[in-house]
Amino acid sequence: MKNLQTLTLFLFLGIPLFFACKPSVLTSEEEEITRIAFGSCNRQNRPQPLWQPIVSDNPDLWIWMGDNIYGDSPNMDTLRAKYAMQNQVADYQELKRISKIIGIWDDHDYGINDGGKFFAQKAASQQLMLDFLDVPQDAPERKREGAYAAHLFGKGENLVKVILLDARYHRDSLMRIDRVYQPNVDGQILGEEQWKWLENELNTSPAKVNLIVSGIQFLPTQHAYEKWANFPQERERLLSLIAASGANTPILLSGDRHIAELMKLTDERFPDGIYEITASGLTHTWGSISEEPNRYRIGDLIAKLNYGLAEIDWENEEIAFQIKGEAGASYANLSIPFSIN
Repeated sequence: MKNLQTLTLFLFLGIPLFFACKPSVLTSEEEEITRIAFGSCNRQNRPQPLWQPIVSDNPDLWIWMGDNIYGDSPNMDTLRAKYAMQNQVADYQELKRISKIIGIWDDHDYGINDGGKFFAQKAASQQLMLDFLDVPQDAPERKREGAYAAHLFGKGENLVKVILLDARYHRDSLMRIDRVYQPNVDGQILGEEQWKWLENELNTSPAKVNLIVSGIQFLPTQHAYEKWANFPQERERLLSLIAASGANTPILLSGDRHIAELMKLTDERFPDGIYEITASGLTHTWGSISEEPNRYRIGDLIAKLNYGLAEIDWENEEIAFQIKGEAGASYANLSIPFSIN
Protein backbone atom coordinates (compact mmCIF):
# COMPACT_ATOMS: atom_id res chain seq x y z
CA MET A 1 0.00 0.00 0.00
CA LYS A 2 2.88 2.30 0.87
CA ASN A 3 4.53 1.57 -2.52
CA LEU A 4 1.25 2.35 -4.26
CA GLN A 5 1.01 5.67 -2.42
CA THR A 6 4.59 6.48 -3.39
CA LEU A 7 3.89 5.66 -7.03
CA THR A 8 0.73 7.78 -6.95
CA LEU A 9 2.67 10.71 -5.46
CA PHE A 10 5.34 10.32 -8.18
CA LEU A 11 2.75 10.34 -10.90
CA PHE A 12 1.05 13.36 -9.40
CA LEU A 13 4.20 15.42 -8.83
CA GLY A 14 6.84 13.98 -11.16
CA ILE A 15 5.11 14.03 -14.52
CA PRO A 16 4.02 17.69 -14.36
CA LEU A 17 7.55 18.58 -13.27
CA PHE A 18 8.97 16.65 -16.26
CA PHE A 19 6.81 18.52 -18.72
CA ALA A 20 7.47 21.87 -17.03
CA CYS A 21 11.18 21.47 -17.73
CA LYS A 22 10.72 20.82 -21.43
CA PRO A 23 11.09 23.65 -23.97
CA SER A 24 7.91 25.68 -24.51
CA VAL A 25 7.70 24.91 -28.23
CA LEU A 26 4.60 24.59 -30.36
CA THR A 27 5.26 21.48 -32.46
CA SER A 28 3.51 20.79 -35.73
CA GLU A 29 2.37 17.42 -36.92
CA GLU A 30 5.35 15.36 -38.01
CA GLU A 31 5.64 16.18 -41.70
CA GLU A 32 8.98 16.96 -43.30
CA ILE A 33 9.42 20.66 -44.04
CA THR A 34 11.40 21.41 -47.19
CA ARG A 35 10.07 24.74 -48.45
CA ILE A 36 9.47 27.90 -46.41
CA ALA A 37 8.25 31.24 -47.79
CA PHE A 38 8.37 34.50 -45.85
CA GLY A 39 7.69 38.20 -46.27
CA SER A 40 6.56 41.48 -44.73
CA CYS A 41 5.12 44.95 -45.38
CA ASN A 42 1.65 44.18 -46.71
CA ARG A 43 -1.02 46.87 -47.07
CA GLN A 44 -4.40 45.18 -46.83
CA ASN A 45 -6.03 47.75 -49.15
CA ARG A 46 -3.45 47.59 -51.97
CA PRO A 47 -3.11 45.13 -54.86
CA GLN A 48 -1.35 41.97 -53.68
CA PRO A 49 0.25 40.38 -56.74
CA LEU A 50 2.71 38.12 -54.93
CA TRP A 51 0.32 35.59 -53.41
CA GLN A 52 -0.09 33.77 -56.72
CA PRO A 53 3.65 33.14 -57.23
CA ILE A 54 3.97 32.25 -53.55
CA VAL A 55 1.16 29.69 -53.89
CA SER A 56 2.83 28.38 -57.07
CA ASP A 57 5.99 27.72 -55.01
CA ASN A 58 3.83 25.41 -52.85
CA PRO A 59 5.50 26.24 -49.51
CA ASP A 60 5.01 23.98 -46.50
CA LEU A 61 5.15 27.06 -44.27
CA TRP A 62 4.54 30.79 -44.61
CA ILE A 63 6.14 33.20 -42.08
CA TRP A 64 4.72 36.71 -41.64
CA MET A 65 7.59 38.96 -40.53
CA GLY A 66 5.71 42.12 -39.57
CA ASP A 67 3.60 44.93 -40.95
CA ASN A 68 1.24 42.16 -41.96
CA ILE A 69 -1.43 44.85 -42.15
CA TYR A 70 -1.16 48.60 -41.80
CA GLY A 71 -3.30 49.12 -38.72
CA ASP A 72 -1.74 52.28 -37.27
CA SER A 73 -4.54 52.90 -34.80
CA PRO A 74 -5.20 52.64 -31.06
CA ASN A 75 -8.76 51.65 -31.97
CA MET A 76 -8.99 47.87 -31.86
CA ASP A 77 -12.13 47.86 -34.03
CA THR A 78 -10.04 49.49 -36.76
CA LEU A 79 -7.31 46.86 -36.47
CA ARG A 80 -9.89 44.08 -36.40
CA ALA A 81 -11.52 45.37 -39.58
CA LYS A 82 -8.17 45.62 -41.37
CA TYR A 83 -7.23 42.07 -40.40
CA ALA A 84 -10.62 40.94 -41.69
CA MET A 85 -9.98 42.73 -44.99
CA GLN A 86 -6.66 40.91 -45.37
CA ASN A 87 -8.25 37.58 -44.54
CA GLN A 88 -10.76 38.07 -47.35
CA VAL A 89 -8.07 38.27 -50.06
CA ALA A 90 -8.76 35.21 -52.22
CA ASP A 91 -5.14 34.39 -53.09
CA TYR A 92 -4.12 34.68 -49.44
CA GLN A 93 -6.96 32.31 -48.56
CA GLU A 94 -5.47 29.85 -51.06
CA LEU A 95 -2.09 30.09 -49.33
CA LYS A 96 -3.79 29.38 -46.00
CA ARG A 97 -5.38 26.31 -47.55
CA ILE A 98 -2.07 24.75 -48.66
CA SER A 99 0.43 26.01 -46.06
CA LYS A 100 0.92 26.38 -42.35
CA ILE A 101 0.89 30.05 -41.34
CA ILE A 102 2.86 31.57 -38.46
CA GLY A 103 4.20 35.05 -37.80
CA ILE A 104 5.13 38.02 -35.67
CA TRP A 105 4.29 41.72 -35.90
CA ASP A 106 6.30 44.86 -36.45
CA ASP A 107 5.05 48.39 -35.79
CA HIS A 108 2.16 49.08 -38.20
CA ASP A 109 0.26 45.92 -37.24
CA TYR A 110 1.25 46.51 -33.61
CA GLY A 111 -0.84 49.67 -33.90
CA ILE A 112 1.59 52.59 -33.88
CA ASN A 113 4.38 53.57 -36.25
CA ASP A 114 7.82 52.87 -34.72
CA GLY A 115 6.05 52.07 -31.44
CA GLY A 116 7.38 50.40 -28.32
CA LYS A 117 6.42 49.41 -24.80
CA PHE A 118 4.34 52.50 -24.03
CA PHE A 119 1.59 51.69 -26.56
CA ALA A 120 -1.50 51.51 -24.33
CA GLN A 121 -3.36 48.97 -26.48
CA LYS A 122 -0.54 46.47 -26.90
CA ALA A 123 -2.19 43.61 -24.96
CA ALA A 124 -5.43 43.88 -26.90
CA SER A 125 -3.56 44.24 -30.19
CA GLN A 126 -1.58 41.09 -29.41
CA GLN A 127 -4.77 39.06 -29.18
CA LEU A 128 -6.03 40.43 -32.49
CA MET A 129 -2.83 39.43 -34.26
CA LEU A 130 -3.01 35.96 -32.75
CA ASP A 131 -6.63 35.71 -33.91
CA PHE A 132 -5.50 36.63 -37.43
CA LEU A 133 -2.88 33.86 -37.28
CA ASP A 134 -5.47 31.34 -35.98
CA VAL A 135 -3.38 30.70 -32.87
CA PRO A 136 -5.27 28.36 -30.48
CA GLN A 137 -6.69 29.94 -27.36
CA ASP A 138 -4.59 27.67 -25.13
CA ALA A 139 -1.27 28.44 -26.90
CA PRO A 140 1.52 29.86 -24.70
CA GLU A 141 1.72 33.14 -26.64
CA ARG A 142 -1.91 33.89 -25.71
CA LYS A 143 -0.86 34.18 -22.07
CA ARG A 144 2.45 35.98 -22.45
CA GLU A 145 3.21 39.67 -22.29
CA GLY A 146 4.44 39.76 -25.85
CA ALA A 147 3.67 37.75 -28.98
CA TYR A 148 6.97 35.88 -29.19
CA ALA A 149 6.76 32.17 -29.97
CA ALA A 150 8.75 29.16 -31.16
CA HIS A 151 7.63 26.43 -33.54
CA LEU A 152 9.33 23.11 -34.25
CA PHE A 153 8.56 21.43 -37.56
CA GLY A 154 9.60 18.19 -39.21
CA LYS A 155 10.08 14.54 -38.40
CA GLY A 156 12.88 12.33 -37.17
CA GLU A 157 16.15 14.23 -37.12
CA ASN A 158 15.13 16.60 -39.93
CA LEU A 159 13.78 19.37 -37.74
CA VAL A 160 13.60 23.12 -38.28
CA LYS A 161 12.78 25.56 -35.49
CA VAL A 162 11.35 29.02 -36.15
CA ILE A 163 11.87 31.50 -33.31
CA LEU A 164 9.67 34.59 -33.59
CA LEU A 165 10.98 37.55 -31.58
CA ASP A 166 8.71 40.35 -30.38
CA ALA A 167 10.67 43.58 -30.90
CA ARG A 168 7.76 45.85 -29.91
CA TYR A 169 5.99 44.89 -26.68
CA HIS A 170 8.96 45.52 -24.35
CA ARG A 171 11.06 47.85 -26.51
CA ASP A 172 12.37 51.02 -24.89
CA SER A 173 12.01 54.42 -26.52
CA LEU A 174 14.22 55.96 -29.18
CA MET A 175 15.05 59.59 -29.87
CA ARG A 176 15.07 60.82 -33.47
CA ILE A 177 17.14 63.82 -34.55
CA ASP A 178 17.01 65.07 -38.15
CA ARG A 179 15.20 61.85 -39.14
CA VAL A 180 18.00 59.70 -37.71
CA TYR A 181 17.36 57.39 -34.76
CA GLN A 182 19.92 57.84 -32.00
CA PRO A 183 21.42 54.88 -30.13
CA ASN A 184 19.79 53.96 -26.83
CA VAL A 185 22.86 52.51 -25.16
CA ASP A 186 21.11 51.16 -22.07
CA GLY A 187 17.73 50.38 -23.62
CA GLN A 188 16.14 46.98 -24.20
CA ILE A 189 14.26 45.43 -27.08
CA LEU A 190 13.12 42.08 -25.73
CA GLY A 191 12.68 42.47 -21.96
CA GLU A 192 14.15 40.02 -19.46
CA GLU A 193 11.39 37.39 -19.63
CA GLN A 194 11.73 37.13 -23.39
CA TRP A 195 15.52 36.92 -23.04
CA LYS A 196 15.21 33.99 -20.61
CA TRP A 197 12.75 32.29 -22.94
CA LEU A 198 15.01 32.82 -25.96
CA GLU A 199 18.05 31.42 -24.18
CA ASN A 200 16.08 28.30 -23.32
CA GLU A 201 14.75 27.90 -26.87
CA LEU A 202 18.24 28.14 -28.35
CA ASN A 203 19.98 26.00 -25.75
CA THR A 204 17.45 23.17 -25.96
CA SER A 205 16.78 23.23 -29.70
CA PRO A 206 17.07 19.78 -31.33
CA ALA A 207 16.69 21.30 -34.82
CA LYS A 208 19.30 21.11 -37.57
CA VAL A 209 18.13 24.54 -38.75
CA ASN A 210 17.14 27.45 -36.48
CA LEU A 211 15.47 30.44 -38.14
CA ILE A 212 15.39 33.52 -35.90
CA VAL A 213 12.83 36.11 -37.02
CA SER A 214 12.48 39.80 -36.16
CA GLY A 215 10.45 42.59 -37.73
CA ILE A 216 13.48 44.91 -37.65
CA GLN A 217 16.90 44.14 -39.10
CA PHE A 218 19.56 42.45 -36.96
CA LEU A 219 22.94 43.07 -38.62
CA PRO A 220 22.94 46.51 -40.32
CA THR A 221 24.52 49.35 -38.36
CA GLN A 222 24.73 52.20 -40.88
CA HIS A 223 21.23 53.20 -41.97
CA ALA A 224 19.16 55.83 -40.13
CA TYR A 225 16.03 53.78 -39.48
CA GLU A 226 14.83 51.22 -36.95
CA LYS A 227 17.23 48.34 -36.38
CA TRP A 228 18.73 46.22 -33.60
CA ALA A 229 21.86 48.40 -33.74
CA ASN A 230 19.84 51.29 -32.27
CA PHE A 231 20.12 49.24 -29.05
CA PRO A 232 23.80 48.22 -29.30
CA GLN A 233 23.86 46.22 -26.06
CA GLU A 234 20.85 44.21 -27.17
CA ARG A 235 22.38 43.44 -30.57
CA GLU A 236 25.63 42.25 -29.01
CA ARG A 237 23.74 40.25 -26.40
CA LEU A 238 21.72 38.52 -29.09
CA LEU A 239 24.69 37.61 -31.28
CA SER A 240 26.67 36.38 -28.29
CA LEU A 241 23.73 34.32 -27.05
CA ILE A 242 23.26 32.67 -30.45
CA ALA A 243 26.97 31.82 -30.65
CA ALA A 244 27.17 30.51 -27.07
CA SER A 245 24.04 28.38 -27.41
CA GLY A 246 25.55 26.09 -30.00
CA ALA A 247 22.22 26.01 -31.84
CA ASN A 248 22.66 24.39 -35.24
CA THR A 249 22.57 26.52 -38.41
CA PRO A 250 21.24 29.79 -36.95
CA ILE A 251 19.91 32.08 -39.70
CA LEU A 252 18.37 35.52 -39.22
CA LEU A 253 15.22 36.61 -41.09
CA SER A 254 13.83 40.15 -41.03
CA GLY A 255 11.43 42.57 -42.69
CA ASP A 256 10.39 46.23 -42.24
CA ARG A 257 12.61 48.01 -44.78
CA HIS A 258 10.58 47.87 -48.03
CA ILE A 259 13.65 46.38 -49.69
CA ALA A 260 15.31 42.97 -49.81
CA GLU A 261 18.95 42.16 -49.19
CA LEU A 262 21.25 39.29 -48.22
CA MET A 263 23.84 39.78 -45.47
CA LYS A 264 26.68 38.01 -43.70
CA LEU A 265 28.60 38.90 -40.53
CA THR A 266 31.90 37.15 -39.78
CA ASP A 267 33.71 37.63 -36.47
CA GLU A 268 35.33 35.60 -33.69
CA ARG A 269 31.91 34.33 -32.59
CA PHE A 270 30.95 33.30 -36.10
CA PRO A 271 34.17 32.35 -37.94
CA ASP A 272 32.11 30.82 -40.75
CA GLY A 273 29.64 33.71 -40.67
CA ILE A 274 26.04 34.24 -39.65
CA TYR A 275 23.59 35.20 -42.38
CA GLU A 276 20.56 37.49 -42.49
CA ILE A 277 17.91 37.58 -45.20
CA THR A 278 15.62 40.61 -45.34
CA ALA A 279 12.46 40.21 -47.43
CA SER A 280 10.23 43.25 -47.30
CA GLY A 281 7.76 44.70 -49.71
CA LEU A 282 4.81 42.43 -50.48
CA THR A 283 2.73 45.40 -51.67
CA HIS A 284 5.10 48.39 -51.80
CA THR A 285 8.82 49.18 -51.83
CA TRP A 286 11.08 52.17 -52.32
CA GLY A 287 10.03 54.38 -55.22
CA SER A 288 13.52 54.10 -56.68
CA ILE A 289 16.75 52.36 -55.81
CA SER A 290 19.17 54.56 -53.92
CA GLU A 291 22.46 53.42 -52.53
CA GLU A 292 22.40 52.73 -48.82
CA PRO A 293 25.61 51.67 -47.13
CA ASN A 294 25.58 48.23 -45.51
CA ARG A 295 28.94 46.65 -44.79
CA TYR A 296 27.30 43.25 -44.39
CA ARG A 297 25.38 43.15 -47.67
CA ILE A 298 26.04 40.39 -50.20
CA GLY A 299 25.14 41.48 -53.72
CA ASP A 300 22.66 44.22 -54.54
CA LEU A 301 19.95 46.08 -52.68
CA ILE A 302 16.59 45.00 -54.18
CA ALA A 303 13.80 47.59 -54.37
CA LYS A 304 11.09 45.57 -56.11
CA LEU A 305 8.06 43.76 -54.70
CA ASN A 306 9.57 40.69 -53.09
CA TYR A 307 9.30 37.68 -50.80
CA GLY A 308 11.75 35.11 -49.56
CA LEU A 309 11.85 31.39 -50.28
CA ALA A 310 14.00 28.81 -48.48
CA GLU A 311 14.37 25.28 -49.82
CA ILE A 312 15.95 22.83 -47.39
CA ASP A 313 18.01 19.97 -48.83
CA TRP A 314 18.11 17.57 -45.92
CA GLU A 315 20.22 14.99 -47.77
CA ASN A 316 23.00 17.41 -48.77
CA GLU A 317 22.57 19.52 -45.63
CA GLU A 318 22.15 22.97 -47.13
CA ILE A 319 19.47 25.63 -47.54
CA ALA A 320 18.95 27.51 -50.80
CA PHE A 321 17.45 30.97 -50.28
CA GLN A 322 15.93 33.09 -53.01
CA ILE A 323 14.52 36.59 -53.13
CA LYS A 324 11.60 36.33 -55.54
CA GLY A 325 9.03 38.68 -57.02
CA GLU A 326 6.18 39.06 -59.46
CA ALA A 327 5.59 36.18 -61.90
CA GLY A 328 8.13 34.12 -59.95
CA ALA A 329 11.10 36.30 -60.93
CA SER A 330 14.28 35.47 -59.00
CA TYR A 331 16.36 38.47 -57.87
CA ALA A 332 18.98 36.91 -55.58
CA ASN A 333 20.22 33.51 -54.48
CA LEU A 334 22.20 32.28 -51.50
CA SER A 335 23.11 28.74 -50.42
CA ILE A 336 23.92 28.21 -46.75
CA PRO A 337 25.42 24.88 -45.59
CA PHE A 338 24.25 23.35 -42.33
CA SER A 339 26.47 23.99 -39.32
CA ILE A 340 25.90 21.03 -37.01
CA ASN A 341 27.50 21.31 -33.59
